[in-house]
Amino acid sequence: MPTQRKARILALANQKGGVAKTTSVASLGAAFAEAGRRVLLVDLDPQACLTFSLGVDPDTVEASVHDVLVGGRDLTEVLHRCDDGVDLVPSSIELAGAEAVLLGRPAREYVLQTALEPVRRDYDVILLDCSPSLGVLTLNALTAAQGVVVPMPCEMLGHRGVGQLLDTVTDVRRILNRRLRVLGILPTLYDGRSTHAREVLEDVGERYGVPVLSPPIPRTVRFAEAPAVGRSILATSRSSKGARAYREVAAGMLEQL
Repeated sequence: MPTQRKARILALANQKGGVAKTTSVASLGAAFAEAGRRVLLVDLDPQACLTFSLGVDPDTVEASVHDVLVGGRDLTEVLHRCDDGVDLVPSSIELAGAEAVLLGRPAREYVLQTALEPVRRDYDVILLDCSPSLGVLTLNALTAAQGVVVPMPCEMLGHRGVGQLLDTVTDVRRILNRRLRVLGILPTLYDGRSTHAREVLEDVGERYGVPVLSPPIPRTVRFAEAPAVGRSILATSRSSKGARAYREVAAGMLEQL
């Protein structure tokens, strides 16, 4: 039976690459599913890393999120059911051309919101994996979402771009989506043995004036192993410190939602 309440839509965004954003979407999605929630993941990155990580070959999908955003395809026609208990709207390299097409359309920032609306009662949580940019696709995600999570590595260079993203969130809230709020920064790639990592973690909340989600996600090779079998770390290494951390973060997020 579909849920009666509409799904909460959350965007994971950071225009800097290599911040464990896709890993976080896959892992949080699996954790929400473990907790009994119906979960939809949407891959908005032309590199299609989320799609590949969940066992779907982006080179062979017949239809993807590109066909939804640009071609007007019904979102339910492109869904894939994944082994982690989540549904996926896959991406493909075709999405790289979507920005140019959407730029010429009226109300271009609302295309994703419109596409998601018919399925929101079928899910409890919808997670949007944004591309590493602040282009039209990311603006679509921020316009559709109620909350945004910012994955950020616990290293000084990880700060680069976070302030700019938060400025963009402020603009989106003012112009396009008054409901949008920052759920928090998600510290990733954390090495508790490093003084530098601990200092960055202590500094980040005060620097940006936003919540810091806890616990920080540890750096571990287990994350690199999971995509090879098309599953999240919650399936491939259930008792690892990385899997435990994502479960704790997901539980805290569910309380907020």
